[in-house]
Amino acid sequence: MAKIENSVSNSKPLYKWVFWLVGLLSVIILILILILKSYSPEKKVTIDYKGQPYLGEKSAPVQVVEFGDYKCADCKNFNKAFFPIINEQFITTGKVRFYFMNYSFLSPDSNRAAQFAESVYEELGNKVFWKFHEHLYDKQPNDSKYQRMDFYTEDFLLNTLKEVSNEKDAKRVLKAFRAGDSKKSWEKDMEFVKKWGVSETPTVFINGKKFKGNTVEKFNKMIETEIMEKDNE
Repeated sequence: MAKIENSVSNSKPLYKWVFWLVGLLSVIILILILILKSYSPEKKVTIDYKGQPYLGEKSAPVQVVEFGDYKCADCKNFNKAFFPIINEQFITTGKVRFYFMNYSFLSPDSNRAAQFAESVYEELGNKVFWKFHEHLYDKQPNDSKYQRMDFYTEDFLLNTLKEVSNEKDAKRVLKAFRAGDSKKSWEKDMEFVKKWGVSETPTVFINGKKFKGNTVEKFNKMIETEIMEKDNE
């Protein structure tokens, strides 16, 4: 009986040592996985830009797309502070062709604004769309309480469009919007959102790779890297 007790007693340190060894190995494996993940190439998605509003030259080597919501305050800040720099340094210089796609999720009138903007693009073309796009962000209220309100009413959107076009064209867009002509284009954008795992606005993709930075310097670095890769193809 004594021998059995001694045997059991002596085995306890061994079990304890094995337990800690397994735990240590698990931690090491987890660290290696995280390191490998951090150095793995950025996942690239295939983007169909056909039928999307754009700015820039067709020959631009880099394609940039922003997913936005017209009621998103961060999107307004992006378009007022960050986008003008992108436009000056990358779009007008022929490096970037810039697209906009909808991820309207904040409220029902986000969807209304997105579909109305699609109607503007489809009925009046690219140039008027971007004027309306910019003006709509200009008129987004600064008070966050409006995010919970039905602010982008049909009348508001119509009057906003009149301010960058004319009454005749605005009524034409309204007719197309009421007929639901732009819903399919909006649904296409929202399908891309699901497919590519877009979860917030604004979200930016550069040549199909998600931009994870928040400075012009990091944006420029990624653009230049994409241009170099394009030149080496």
